[in-house]
Amino acid sequence: MKLTKYLLALTTTALIFTSLTWAGDDKDRSDIDKRIDASAKVLTEIMATPDKAIPDKIMNDAKCVAVIPSMVKIAVGFGGNHGKGVATCRTAHGWSAPAPITITGGSWGLQLGGQAIDLVMIVTNDSGMEHLLSSHFKLGADASAAAGPVGRDTAADTDIKMRAEVLTYSRARGLFAGIDLSGSALTQDKDETRILFGKMVPFEDILRGKVPAPEASEPFLAVLRKYATQARDQAENSNPK
Repeated sequence: MKLTKYLLALTTTALIFTSLTWAGDDKDRSDIDKRIDASAKVLTEIMATPDKAIPDKIMNDAKCVAVIPSMVKIAVGFGGNHGKGVATCRTAHGWSAPAPITITGGSWGLQLGGQAIDLVMIVTNDSGMEHLLSSHFKLGADASAAAGPVGRDTAADTDIKMRAEVLTYSRARGLFAGIDLSGSALTQDKDETRILFGKMVPFEDILRGKVPAPEASEPFLAVLRKYATQARDQAENSNPK
């Protein structure tokens, strides 16, 4: 009788544990799916406002694009930031599957307050792309970075593009502008990579287009394809053969 009760209790505990594990997995999956959707929304809202958007020239030439929705900026004695998002790079077959990323960093200074901002990073050249593919690099140290110019029809500053491997933008309280993120480190989010792809996939394999894009990533990729194509068409119309 005691053995039967023991086995019943053991079975019940196992079922509860399994249910909690499944619930946790579902929540984790929901989190990354929501983050991808939020990244698509950020890009849509930014690019849909011509006078505040990323210039067509920069979007057309972009090697990679990263979006961090709702990056948290905190400042209690010293400034800091932390956020999660996704990055994708151009391949011979279009944009790669999105790779989950994390950005962290800080700047010293007596500050008080805090806010959440949306962040967009544009990798402008092959050198910047190689830094991104390394799965861990620091803006301003490993890869040169600069606040990007704003305005869809704005001519990209040649000097900025020549100097910066990564152009950075932020949006807070409706204001979209370039931002200096020097000192911030960008890394692959391995936990969310496992959740999104069902297993650990090397950062470079994702961004080089060696793995198919999960279905959940389509909203983000569709938005990026739309505005990248729009930027290309605009560039071609501006420079007729």
